[in-house]
Amino acid sequence: MTTNAISLGTPEPEPRGTTHDFPLSSPGSDDLHTLIGTVLQALSDGAQQRGGPVPAGEPVELAGDVRDALGPLLLREGRGVGVLASLTEILARGAVDLADPAWSAHLLSPPLAISAAADVAAAILNADLTSWDQSPAGIIIESEVVRAMCTLVGYDPDAAAGVVTSGGTESNLVGLFLARDRPGGPGPAHGRSVVYASRSAHFSIRRSARLLGFPDENVIPVETNARDQMDPDALRAALEGGTREGRWPACVVATTGTTDFGAIDPVEDIITISRAHGAAVHVDAAYGGGALFSGKLASLLTGIDGADSVSLDLHKFGWQPIGAGVLLTRRADAFAPMAFEAPYVNAADDLRAGHLNHTDRSLRTTRRADAFKIAVTLQAVGTERLGEMVDHCHMLARHAARRIALTPYLALACDPVLSTVVFRYVPRADVPARSDAVNVSLRRRILAEGKAVVGRTELRTRKPSVWLKLTLLNPFMTVEDVDWVLDVITSAGSLEDGGDTS
Repeated sequence: MTTNAISLGTPEPEPRGTTHDFPLSSPGSDDLHTLIGTVLQALSDGAQQRGGPVPAGEPVELAGDVRDALGPLLLREGRGVGVLASLTEILARGAVDLADPAWSAHLLSPPLAISAAADVAAAILNADLTSWDQSPAGIIIESEVVRAMCTLVGYDPDAAAGVVTSGGTESNLVGLFLARDRPGGPGPAHGRSVVYASRSAHFSIRRSARLLGFPDENVIPVETNARDQMDPDALRAALEGGTREGRWPACVVATTGTTDFGAIDPVEDIITISRAHGAAVHVDAAYGGGALFSGKLASLLTGIDGADSVSLDLHKFGWQPIGAGVLLTRRADAFAPMAFEAPYVNAADDLRAGHLNHTDRSLRTTRRADAFKIAVTLQAVGTERLGEMVDHCHMLARHAARRIALTPYLALACDPVLSTVVFRYVPRADVPARSDAVNVSLRRRILAEGKAVVGRTELRTRKPSVWLKLTLLNPFMTVEDVDWVLDVITSAGSLEDGGDTS
């Protein structure tokens, strides 16, 4: 019989390599034990070679070293398993050590060992939370993590909904999307739709709005007060002005934990004013949301349970490996604008049969089981201990502020709210241009020397405008560590200023 089928014949067996080829074996094999041991040893070796919180050297020099050590990547024949050790060593040698007390530059915390171990489990299984038949347990675990986070912010977990995201930026993008396309608004006809956020809101708000089609002029910056909080009177005036101009208030974004000062907007007032003008409220709690673990600081976020949506990010206060964002909505039907049926992932009959699916809540299709490490951490550590860790970081910030206030060559910008401290080195000729130059150069000096990593920012309302920043998210850091970092900064400032602070 003649057919159009291609005759495959008898397949030739693929050549079997020696035991040195085991990186091609499945992740469930015994070889994985050896490979993980190799990684851990290489991480340790690379850290020893680095010798501090950051590799010493100038950017061009470091880039050349990494490229030379890495070598060409597109090889006709692979080099074998040995590259795992050598490349891991390169990565570790050229990385920053988030657990080093001299690292305090950004809103990124050292992950707990148990969280990192749980993340390895998720990576090995390579579970995809897109559909039930790709990770039944993973989808259930994500559902329970979402319920726990709803409870944490004060939502009714039976009425609310949410999804684990890659981080605060993705959560903010989805939150704005849901607000823009909620029932009662003009929807995608966003020429009239407006977003309101404080001048200190995270840049992802403006960028997300741009991605959603909002013209830049339709993202209205609301003035802040002396504490860097959104001014409720300024918000009211902005909303009233928008109404007179025929604009539709798609969303008001409240920030609980600004990047520079950790400032927390007055959420209750913002919600009251926004409701009066028919605006949805999204709370960007990527930084400050962790204060909800704390018995001392949770009251700073009073009213957050009245927001339409909330973004959290547990790679900050939560000590998770990236990514560990969560987007929550007070009502499950808020996700309606994202509904989309594709029979190969969320067929209606499968859903009716109990095959849980969160495809309609996420921008991403393929999603790794990031919820697993969060679940492990919550159960292993507990909210009380997490709260104590938040409180310790807050204590470190307050200590740093007191120390700065007592040091003649340092100046504090304002008292810390959460765990961020903004300050500057004060040169002998304390004029704006000189101060800015010295603070820029001293930061680069200690970075190039590999001694410490501190952040910087520019304050639009201040002269001098360049300030330094400690973002203290390491719960294993001590007050002595803080003092040491401040001493390093003072000494570097003296050298850059050409003076002597001894």
